[in-house]
Formats: sequence, structure tokens, C-alpha cells
Amino acid sequence: MNIIIPMAGMGKRMRPHTLTTAKPLIPIAGKPVVQRLVEDIMATANEKVEEIAFIIAPHFGKAVEDMLVKVAESLGAKGKICYQEQALGTAHAILCAADSLKGNVFIAFADTLFKADFKIDTSKDAIIWTQKVADPSAFGVVKLAADGRIMEFVEKPVQFVSDLAIIGVYYFKDGENLRREMQYLIDNSVTEKGEYQLTTAMENMKNKGLAFYSDQVEEWLDCGNKDATVYTNQRILEIKKDKEQLVSPSAVLENATVIAPCFIGEGVVIRNAVVGPHVSLEAGVTIENALINNSIIQEQATVKNACIANSMLGKNVTYSSKADELSLGDFSVVL
Repeated sequence: MNIIIPMAGMGKRMRPHTLTTAKPLIPIAGKPVVQRLVEDIMATANEKVEEIAFIIAPHFGKAVEDMLVKVAESLGAKGKICYQEQALGTAHAILCAADSLKGNVFIAFADTLFKADFKIDTSKDAIIWTQKVADPSAFGVVKLAADGRIMEFVEKPVQFVSDLAIIGVYYFKDGENLRREMQYLIDNSVTEKGEYQLTTAMENMKNKGLAFYSDQVEEWLDCGNKDATVYTNQRILEIKKDKEQLVSPSAVLENATVIAPCFIGEGVVIRNAVVGPHVSLEAGVTIENALINNSIIQEQATVKNACIANSMLGKNVTYSSKADELSLGDFSVVL
């Protein structure tokens, strides 16, 4: 099996954090979103994963590419870097990893995490993972037949069709067939709102007799904006608190209280402060004379004489001010 992870976009809804860091590289409980996604996928696989192809923008840089390859290798797979020069839709993005579209293929877009307890049924032609949502009009949804087959894909339905939203995680038994269908869209300029969409290719495949099924995840965790990402960090800390070492032995705690679950990274210093619950402090963060809860503070940031909650601070931020709910990008200074 091969895994394909499209992650080319920076993420406009996550600004200012994605002005300098691509959204899939934002840390959640000490690991980038994309790393957590790949680890969760690997846990569902019934067979060996040979290759993990990451589709990125060329400007991500060598350090990011090396990190992604290392993530794949740490999980026993070959890491491959593919480039998407222009954002021309989901089908176009996946086709940037055309050479990896062979045999059993698992595809996951790298702005989402999920909690699930399933194993991939590789006997099925295709599986689309979904989650029940209260307002399906904001999502692509699937309409099911009585036997569980997908009858129809509907993008952002105005009238109720289904409450099963497509979360961006897919399995295909025949990667070569998927590649041909997506290439057909490009060769024949078949677009939706100017972009080449995976849902169009899947609809064509279904109409030719391919059997698509839906499987549901227990929890769908979005990383689309600041509030969603802070909430996802909260949930991942709860899910992983008994499965991962979340507090680094190199952290320095002086007159400090840490209310679990929290992630405390390497070299973190906490003095005269209360941190938690649901706080992630990345490597090198310093917290002094402060109260912090439900927040993500990225590496080398400093918070002093402050009380913050429901916040997200970028790398190398310095904050020493009033109590607040914050979203500060890298290298911001507020005194």
C-alpha cells in the first residue's frame, strides 16, 4: 500500500500563523499535524505501507522535505517528495504523485485529524471516510443506499441530502484506475469552478460501476483556523495522554503547577506559573509569572506577567501584557 498526503497550501484561514509555516506543519501536542495524521493512518493499515508521498509547494524548503522523509522512514516506509507548482484542485494535487498511484492507495488531505477504531477493508473498491455533522450545507456529503454503498456525492447541498460529511480521507483498491480518471479530467479540461476535483473523478468511476462505500470516524478534528486548531490540540492531548510521553524530562519547573494533560517540550522553562489543562509548549518556551490554559505556544516563545487562554502563539513570540485571547504569528512582540 502507498499513502499520498496532499499538503501544498499554506492555509489562508490560519493566518498569521501560516504566513511563515504551512498549515500541516503546525504542531499539535508536540508533533506537526501531518506527522500525527500519517501515524494514525499507519495504525489502520492491514498491510505494509511501502511509500508515503508528500505533495508540497516548492517553497517549503529542504528542511521541511527532510523532516517529512524522516517521518516516513521512522514508520518503516519510503518517503517521497512531490511538488505542486499551482493549486488547481484536489485531483490535480493528487496527480502530482502520479507515480505513487498504483495498487492499494490511501489518500488523506493534511489539514485534518481523526479518531477512529477501524482497519482498512482492502477488499472494497473504494472507501470514503465521513463524519456526521449538524450543518451539512458547508461540506461535501455522501448519500447512501440501504446496503451501505454510496449513491451520490453532493457538494455543499442547499437542501438536506445527507449529514455524512466527507472528511478528506480515502482508500482506493486500484490506484492506476484513479490516476487514469483524474488524468481524463485534465486532458479534457473538466473542471468545477475552475479546478480539477477528486469528487468529479469519483463520480465518473461510480457511474462506471465502481462500488464506493462509506466508513465513519469516531471524531473528526479540523485544523482549519485558530479556534479549531486549539480545540484539536485539546482533544489530541486527551486522546494521547496515556499513550505518549507528553512532558520532556529536560523541562525546568520552578514553583510551577502543570495541570494535565499538557505537552511540555524539550528545554521548556516554567517559573512561578500555572499551566494547563490542554496547553502545548514547544521546545525552548519560557513561561514566567503567568497563567496559561487551552493554548498552543510554539518554540522559543516567551510569555511573562500574563494570563492567556484559548490562544495560539507562533515561534519566537514575546508576550508580556494583559489577560487576553490571542492569535500571534511568528516573531511578534507585545509588551
